[in-house]
Amino acid sequence: MGIRLAAVAAFSILLAAGSAQAAEPLAFPGAQGWAAATPGGRGGRIIKVTTLASEGPGSFREALEAKGPRIIVFEVGGVIDLDRKTLKVEEPFVTIAGQTAPSPGITLIRGGMDVSAHDVVMQHIRVRPGEAGQPKKSGWEEDAFSTVSGAYNVIVDHCTFTWATDENLSVSGLRFVGKTPDDWRAATSHRITYSNNIIAESLAYSTHAKIEHSKGSLIHDNASDLLIVGNLYAHNYERNALFKGGVRAVMANNLIFDPGQRILHYNLQANEWGDHPYQTGQIVAVGNAMRAGISTPDQVAFFELGGDGDVEYFARDNIAVDRIGRPLPMLGRYTTGPARIIETKTPPTWPQGFKPIAAVDVQKSVLMNAGARPWDRDYDDVRLLADVAEGRGTIIDSEQALHGYPHPKPTAKPFNEADWNLTDMTPKRSDVLDSSSKAKGT
Repeated sequence: MGIRLAAVAAFSILLAAGSAQAAEPLAFPGAQGWAAATPGGRGGRIIKVTTLASEGPGSFREALEAKGPRIIVFEVGGVIDLDRKTLKVEEPFVTIAGQTAPSPGITLIRGGMDVSAHDVVMQHIRVRPGEAGQPKKSGWEEDAFSTVSGAYNVIVDHCTFTWATDENLSVSGLRFVGKTPDDWRAATSHRITYSNNIIAESLAYSTHAKIEHSKGSLIHDNASDLLIVGNLYAHNYERNALFKGGVRAVMANNLIFDPGQRILHYNLQANEWGDHPYQTGQIVAVGNAMRAGISTPDQVAFFELGGDGDVEYFARDNIAVDRIGRPLPMLGRYTTGPARIIETKTPPTWPQGFKPIAAVDVQKSVLMNAGARPWDRDYDDVRLLADVAEGRGTIIDSEQALHGYPHPKPTAKPFNEADWNLTDMTPKRSDVLDSSSKAKGT
């Protein structure tokens, strides 16, 4: 209950900030990173989601497939069963405003989302793919959310991603489109912000063909201008996050709890790069806090190097401790090759104007703010946050190890444009945020 009340207080502060920052050209108050000023669907038409059906008239899928600038709002709340049909975001200039849904908000199950468009803003959506009833090692390999080639100016903020059978939240794309490294970076995902999300409980021995695949975030080769900030990573065996060859990224103010064998790691794999000239990665880690849990081995380092390529690495004010608070090593290796961690005195990459908070304040901040709808959290987010606060929980193999998919009663409530600042989809009053039984069907 304490976490829930603190979250309401924190969101009230954000609401107040909306008025003070209304003149700033940000996607929403508090937007950060290289993508902070993306307009998303600002100025476009309002598309209302009026059904929880996976597809067809009034569906979320239909709204995503619409052309032109658009703001997607929700007149329904509950679960959308994707039936193993991934949502594709291929049309640019879209804002997905999950905060407009009546309680309990929108949860996607048995599928995830892939974004290949540019100028996309998504807030306050839950995605829980799960095993979808498929046999173990069957090849059901679903990211909860990923950008793919062509994606840029994308912000995913205050969402929840759990129970993926591939990664929970990733940045992807083809490695080597074009003739030069600048071409490669331009053709894959770039200018991405992942902020204030829950990235947790990815499934280990599940339906992925490789079997063990409890992974947090995979940042594919040559992705650039990426900010990962204020997120909760919990109960993921590795990739908390994994940065591959040539990646340029900043990881700041994240809370990482109960990782498996690896926390942050960098790996350029020679067999994937072939004759292409290796690119030196640029990774910045500032103000992160990591706590070991039941799933964490005794020998683990905060940042580890694998593979065959060098990485420029800047680290400041990170905390990494074992289960009783003793410091863990900050650097490690899982390669015997010549690849180097090149420690730098200044950040090799940094988003303009970004100001991280101190690592000692990260746990409180993340537990208050992370995930979809902090004012109206669902059972699984409340459970997870309580376990993180108390040092409980472990890596799981199936959503069935908990209770299976959620089944809240569907709700409905008309969307009222007058209640919202349509430039950034912040509410004009705190009572607009629905966390009560006022919606029909509760």
